[in-house]
Amino acid sequence: MTDTAPIRPEEAFDEGSVASYLTHHLPDLFGSGPIVFDQFPGGAANLTYRAVTESGDEYVLRRAPLGEVAEGGHDMAREYRVLSNIWRSYPLAPRAFHYCHNPDVMGKPFFVMERRRGHVIRREWPTELSSPEAKVEVAESLVDGLADLHLVNPEEAGLGDLGNPEGFVERQIAGWSRRWFAAATREVPDMEVVVALLSAAVPKSERTVILHNDYKLDNTMVSDRGSLVAVFDWDMATRGDPLVDAGTLLAYWAQPDDPTYLVFGAQAVAIGDVMSKDDVRERYAKRTGLDLSDIAYFEALALFRIAVIIEQIYARFVSGQTSDQRFAAFEPIPPILAAASRSLLEG
Repeated sequence: MTDTAPIRPEEAFDEGSVASYLTHHLPDLFGSGPIVFDQFPGGAANLTYRAVTESGDEYVLRRAPLGEVAEGGHDMAREYRVLSNIWRSYPLAPRAFHYCHNPDVMGKPFFVMERRRGHVIRREWPTELSSPEAKVEVAESLVDGLADLHLVNPEEAGLGDLGNPEGFVERQIAGWSRRWFAAATREVPDMEVVVALLSAAVPKSERTVILHNDYKLDNTMVSDRGSLVAVFDWDMATRGDPLVDAGTLLAYWAQPDDPTYLVFGAQAVAIGDVMSKDDVRERYAKRTGLDLSDIAYFEALALFRIAVIIEQIYARFVSGQTSDQRFAAFEPIPPILAAASRSLLEG
């Protein structure tokens, strides 16, 4: 079964212009043409396309969505820099080959990266991964993939100056608060309370690592056996407290008794049905040697940030920047996440 589809009309580009650029700048990869393009339709933010050469080789093109984008988001230059370096130290990261900064070629800056094959798990388990054993392998592999990223030495990976870890969490709170008020389509009182609670007591960081900054099941790809073969969507990668990533993973790891289960469980593959959050924390802590005493704070921070991201995507639908009807269902989600974040912070 193919994982691509025809390009959505509002996300089309000048295929002749892009093909000409690729054959001129990357002849070792793309030859002299022709090139056939289609789209990976599953993502909800950045746009991802497939380019197939005359010889049948496949590559992936990544660009930001059309229209105005949130400050600091959809950073293709950052994603390219990370992927063109970290693949040597962290094999789950696909290798990036080339970055085009000229928006005239494709409508937005874009980069070219290698194609990985496997399953991106979103709304249901693939048939190949329907057994309990395969699901456990997916869950364990997902936790181990994050732990292994946090064991990568940023300097040795060529990313020792990526971002600024000093005051990172404080900047996250301030930045995502600004993005919320810029994108909000309605008032959500819990968001203001969460901002105050997060700002009041930021935990001290134990270690500085490379952060993926949006690590979750559907930003990965797994094999037929359930082991990770790729980690995608590095446009927000930086350096900072590893518990930022661990909190994000736990935020998406909804269990049936969590208030967010209707968002992350009932509407998608419920990884929390496979492995408990307690087991996730234990496995991650054992592999990294980190203290997770403050992990509830970071899970709350993640829920707050996810609420903002979803509101930004929903705002694109409301404004007509995309006709993708999936986004219409995003409207009730940010208030649910804000309430859950507040509950965690208030104990």
